[in-house]
Amino acid sequence: MSCNLAIAGVTGAVGQEFLKIIEQRDFPFDSVRMLASSRSAGKKITFKRKEYIVEEMTKKSFDRVNIALFSAGASRSKEFAPAAIEAGAVVVDNSSAFRMDPDVPLVIPEINPQAIKQHKGIIANPNCSTIIGIVPVWPLHKANPVKRMIVSTYQAASGAGTSAMLELESQTREILEGKSPTCKAFPYQIAFNIFSHNSQLDPDGYNLEEVKMVKETRKIFDCPDIAITCTCVRIPVFRAHCESINLEFTDPITPDQVRDLLSVAPGVSVLDDREHNRFPMPIDATDKDDVLVGRIRQDFSVPENRGINIWVAGDQLRKGAALNAVQIAEKLL
Repeated sequence: MSCNLAIAGVTGAVGQEFLKIIEQRDFPFDSVRMLASSRSAGKKITFKRKEYIVEEMTKKSFDRVNIALFSAGASRSKEFAPAAIEAGAVVVDNSSAFRMDPDVPLVIPEINPQAIKQHKGIIANPNCSTIIGIVPVWPLHKANPVKRMIVSTYQAASGAGTSAMLELESQTREILEGKSPTCKAFPYQIAFNIFSHNSQLDPDGYNLEEVKMVKETRKIFDCPDIAITCTCVRIPVFRAHCESINLEFTDPITPDQVRDLLSVAPGVSVLDDREHNRFPMPIDATDKDDVLVGRIRQDFSVPENRGINIWVAGDQLRKGAALNAVQIAEKLL
């Protein structure tokens, strides 16, 4: 089965990743519409040896479209997704606009593909740090329920878009040339620096990225009582996020049991070479579909061997965004 496809936000970092993944996975489509803002309208994109003209996205852009992949920002999703649905399309939205709407499924295909059937025109793609963090936690949680998660993220520039990736590159050049770094995409210097995630703080001092991870994990796991706390930071890496995850389980569990579970888990690859001190790095995860897991070890501060530490790395643009959305679209077909 194939479909008529629309890609909203096609000129952005995730939009470009959509195209790459659609081609690599040979996603079946009869036609594709390249949609973006008025600034990008008229640009030419070569895709699968054919040249396309980028169109300005309007409420009339979705005629005869079956599936619309959105990565154009929350405000644009709220403005245009209803028009796409009215035209008969199913929207897979990569923004935060609909994630916590109780009527909108929030889906990671390795975890809750059954939720796709509940859609009413929109399926939400989770936040990148949520996807990368919980794909490997889910098979462990199924085997031995997780009572508490403590997550520290090390998030790449790509999460803030193409301009942020370019800023990391340009700042690095400026600093190495003895110049002051130019800050536009980020509020602070990203090259040779780390800072708290550049999203809005709530009254309790948690930034929006941390709040997303808590709420989205509970919704995807269908487990409102799971205790989660997060600290999210930006690091000077181009496109792969890393996360340190501490898990407290209901029953005792060993590192060997964790490795066994993860070695057969969908969307996960284990890289846990203690002999050579070789564990997942951003350069390992870049352009990879799987979330990589290593540093699997007992947390002896948790009684009765119920604590485990893991370290994960995942491509933010790929599994953290575009790939997850395309996997949802594949299941729609």
